[in-house]
Amino acid sequence: MLPSSIQISGEPLSGAEVRDICRGLRDNAVRLLSLRGCRLCDRDFGRICRALAGATSLAQLNLNLGVVSSPSRIKQLAEALRTNRSIQSLFLHGSPLTDAGLALLNPALALHPALVALDLGDCMLGDEAINLICGLLPPDGAKSGLKELTLSANPGITPKGWSRLAIAVAHSSQVRVLNLDYNPLGDHVAGMLAVAVASSRTLEVLDLEGTGLTNQSAQTLLDMVENYPTALRSLVLAENSISPELQQQICDLLSEGEEEEEVAGGAVDTQEWGRGREPAAPQRGGSSWMCPSDPSSQMVLMTSGLGDSLLAETEM
Repeated sequence: MLPSSIQISGEPLSGAEVRDICRGLRDNAVRLLSLRGCRLCDRDFGRICRALAGATSLAQLNLNLGVVSSPSRIKQLAEALRTNRSIQSLFLHGSPLTDAGLALLNPALALHPALVALDLGDCMLGDEAINLICGLLPPDGAKSGLKELTLSANPGITPKGWSRLAIAVAHSSQVRVLNLDYNPLGDHVAGMLAVAVASSRTLEVLDLEGTGLTNQSAQTLLDMVENYPTALRSLVLAENSISPELQQQICDLLSEGEEEEEVAGGAVDTQEWGRGREPAAPQRGGSSWMCPSDPSSQMVLMTSGLGDSLLAETEM
């Protein structure tokens, strides 16, 4: 059987649906499993975790919007991830993990051989969590690490935590997409991030929407883009106190760089691991990194071809 996609959004899961999900995982017939905002009892959550532990076809797991809602569920997910070897993208946006919960998950995340995308947006994280996350961004050549990291809407992280993340990004040879939108960063943290961007050889997308920046930050970022060659091709600065003129200047410079790259070696391919990210706020319309709406009333089973097109959805 060709791998398929299972998506359920915002619905209570019946016992029959849970059995079907577990059967699909055990039969290695599922490539994408999305239970975004679904309601299920602890027993059924444990059944799904035990099934996904041995799944070898599962590439993307979306448990956004409160599915992982307690320490016991965090432990069950951690146990599953210790055994699973196939998951490339894990989305936990809107889960009340806290630093303590991430500490339970971290050993499994750090040892997972395939994980390249992690969404921990709106997970009530603080500086201790950042210390753990930096371990998932190994220095150049140490080992493989995350290529996409989302930390949207975690206001408990302080400038000290963000500075540590900036250092890790500067020395990481892997990170391509970094989403920090809707955190109270301010100009000081933005300055540190500009240094990280200038140092990184791989960072292509940086989302700083709604992060309390001013023209001071924008000028620093403009100078960086204008005077230092970087891999950056998308910088999101919407909903900040930045003049339209500065935003346009930055956009124009990044566009010029991307056009030169296309001429030199072809357009940059859209990667599949960013398709499950949650918008950090409802007013995200128009962003090319918004997650498409999930079906809201029933389980959706797709053939391999349709599932692949969902995972590698063309940017808007």
